[in-house]
Amino acid sequence: MLLPQPMAHGRLVARYKRFFADVILDSGEAVTAHCPNPGSMLGLNAPGLGVWASRSDAPKRKLAWTLELVEADGALVGVNTMNPNRLVAEALAAGVIAELAGYAVHRREVRFGQASRVDFLLTDPGRADCYVEVKNVHLRREGTLAEFPDCVAARSARHLRELTAEVAKGNRAAQLFVIQRTDCDAFSACADLDPTYAAALTAAAKAGVEVLCYGCDIDEMEVRIARRIPWAQAVGPEQR
Repeated sequence: MLLPQPMAHGRLVARYKRFFADVILDSGEAVTAHCPNPGSMLGLNAPGLGVWASRSDAPKRKLAWTLELVEADGALVGVNTMNPNRLVAEALAAGVIAELAGYAVHRREVRFGQASRVDFLLTDPGRADCYVEVKNVHLRREGTLAEFPDCVAARSARHLRELTAEVAKGNRAAQLFVIQRTDCDAFSACADLDPTYAAALTAAAKAGVEVLCYGCDIDEMEVRIARRIPWAQAVGPEQR
């Protein structure tokens, strides 16, 4: 997936009110960028971190700039939570995600569960429907382990229960974690930050929900889903 252009490099001054980021561009210009990420951005919101922001000239936009990438610990990290669904759409079309290949129709934002929408519904004659929920992963605290979530994620836990209900009906269901970091080779649910979600993921997997983790290749021009990454057991304080 090509990132919006033009992109400019700068340094983060502050991320605040969840959706705002003050940035000093390398040119010296001070800008306020839209931060399309409702999470805590733990480890990615420290003043002074290098960032990449895209600029739009759309007249109806309140903020011309959008925060896209953060440089952390020598890695590029995608923080735009709008991008994983776009990445998955491209990967499904190209057959990159082997476990989800071969479906004739890929529908997006389909109603299911209790007032929810599943990110993708894959259908094909003669095959069980496959419900796919996508989550963006950008947290890394130790080693090369990617973790989700970076704060309490009650809505995400509800989605796991709804995926489990689809399995009980005879459908397929998958929780797909898109790891928008270039420095991780394993994934775990983050049990110390959200033990409820970690337990829900384990329970869903035991009930037949497929847990798929894929890492990305990232540069300032493009992000693409590239490789399967193994799922480790949930990590809690006792394992740290």
